[in-house]
Amino acid sequence: MERVRAGVVASSPVAMRMRQSLSQLERAFVEEAEADRMRRDRLYRQAQQRTHKRRRERTHKQGSTRFVVLVIVLLATAVLVTVAMFRALYLVMG
Repeated sequence: MERVRAGVVASSPVAMRMRQSLSQLERAFVEEAEADRMRRDRLYRQAQQRTHKRRRERTHKQGSTRFVVLVIVLLATAVLVTVAMFRALYLVMG
């Protein structure tokens, strides 16, 4: 066993273990940072996909609503023109 001088252990097996544990900690930190980066990227992509899907669905719904309104307006116009035409015909012929 090595001597202890001024509170510093000069044991090479202890120093070696400390270096190994630091190396392991650094490696674990790098791996966890990479895993966090991948998770963050995955969550960002998923959020973008959800946003795109919602926008597409909203656009489709608005398009369907506009089409229904257009059909109703066209039918109402046809009915009004027909009624006005027959009233005018009744006034002219009557």
